[in-house]
Amino acid sequence: MPVESGSSAASRQAKQKRKSHSLSIRRTNSTEQDRGGLQRDLMESQSSDTLESFLKMEDSKLPVSLRSNLLDLFGQIEREFENLHIENLELRREIETLNDRLAAEGQTLEGGDLAKGALKTKASHSTSQLSQKLRTTYKASTSKIVSSFKTTTSRAVCQLLKEYAGHRDGIWDLSVSRTGPLVLGTASADHSAMLWSIETGKCLLKYVGHQGSVNSIKFHPTEQMALTASGDQTAHIWRYMVQLPTPTPATDLTQQQPPPYEEDGELSDREEPDGEGEGPSECPCVRVAATTLRSHQGVVIAADWLVGGRQVVTASWDRAANLYDVETSELVHSLTGHDQELTHCCTHPSQRLVVTSSRDTTFRLWDFRDPAIHSVNVFQGHTDTVTSAVFTAGDNVVSGSDDRTVKVWDLKNMRSPIATIRTDSAVNRISVSVNQRVIALPHDNRQVRLFDMSGVRLARLPRSNRQGHRRMVCCTTWGEDSASCNLFSCGFDRQAIGWNINIPALLQEK
Repeated sequence: MPVESGSSAASRQAKQKRKSHSLSIRRTNSTEQDRGGLQRDLMESQSSDTLESFLKMEDSKLPVSLRSNLLDLFGQIEREFENLHIENLELRREIETLNDRLAAEGQTLEGGDLAKGALKTKASHSTSQLSQKLRTTYKASTSKIVSSFKTTTSRAVCQLLKEYAGHRDGIWDLSVSRTGPLVLGTASADHSAMLWSIETGKCLLKYVGHQGSVNSIKFHPTEQMALTASGDQTAHIWRYMVQLPTPTPATDLTQQQPPPYEEDGELSDREEPDGEGEGPSECPCVRVAATTLRSHQGVVIAADWLVGGRQVVTASWDRAANLYDVETSELVHSLTGHDQELTHCCTHPSQRLVVTSSRDTTFRLWDFRDPAIHSVNVFQGHTDTVTSAVFTAGDNVVSGSDDRTVKVWDLKNMRSPIATIRTDSAVNRISVSVNQRVIALPHDNRQVRLFDMSGVRLARLPRSNRQGHRRMVCCTTWGEDSASCNLFSCGFDRQAIGWNINIPALLQEK
């Protein structure tokens, strides 16, 4: 057996020592040039040592090549987290810088522009999906910072003044009387319609003549009569006589704490209106209609008075709208043409015009000004159900849809809308203020937003666990003759709410 000489053995040991220490020598030299390189080299050295020890494990049943690939992947993950940590520190420093700059200068910035610019700068440094999540978080943070320093010289003031509770099911529609005494009417899925004192919030009268859900309510322009449409395939005209109670001192509803609301559940037991206390149990009832309008073959979803109050129009799920004579109860015209169920109808306040909405994504304008010619125009601008279309005091129609948009149309040029409002939730039965020309949008997501006719957002009604709607908001209506509440909303939380909306003239002119 050959034996190494002493000199050759010593030489081989020296080479091994030089080889084992060469890596540390090179890294020591690089440390003087780049401290970051040292950290990476140390990590590589540790990974190499770990790999060597892992490959020498005798109890592992994995092939050496597979173990090597696994450790290589672990090393890549470690380096990725290191890069992510460094980028996180940089972003935090920049957020602090933005905070200091905004606090020092106090300048007003357009929402989101600063965040977008910062995101563009950081986009080039992205290395993974984790980095993308971090950039998203950073965008939200900076947007909040910018918004917190926004100042406006004038804002719309929206205050909750009164709650009208007493229905046993959701409220589909509401309306304010156009002649004295001034009352609020609500139509509910509990088969009843109620009249309320606007000032006190007490129920004055309850109509129980329908056999199905009451889907809409409208008041006669000059007499104490109400028109209701129902799921029992009829529309009723009924008379009412009410005496307004003496108003009591107003209470601050913001100090009241209603029962806790469960976000995704049903109303709690404490919120069930079982007729206890004042409300529907003390209301006088009207059980028989003065006039019943029949001829529809489906649910009557809405009804309205034509100008003058001598005729009414009804909209039904049988895809037709009917025009009736109030005195004789006879059907005058059946307005057909929609391809699917109707969702709403509305009449012009001063002209013989009717607009009907449908699930076929269109709404139609019917012109009865000329008795000899009944023209119709079809508006096609939505991509989903048109939930409502209403006239303004001028020559405009405003339509809302489940496609989350609201469009303003000019009756003189109906090819395309003159303004489009895009929202984050489906829009239900909208209303337009006559005096202020403000659109009130009730949403499926429990919000109520205010826009002007050019599509500029003016305000959002306050909503929290203490005040506001706790279910889908179905309808809004303006009551500008009221001394206190000038906007009303209702929804499937079984209540109507009276609001006082004060919009500065400067804000309306913008």
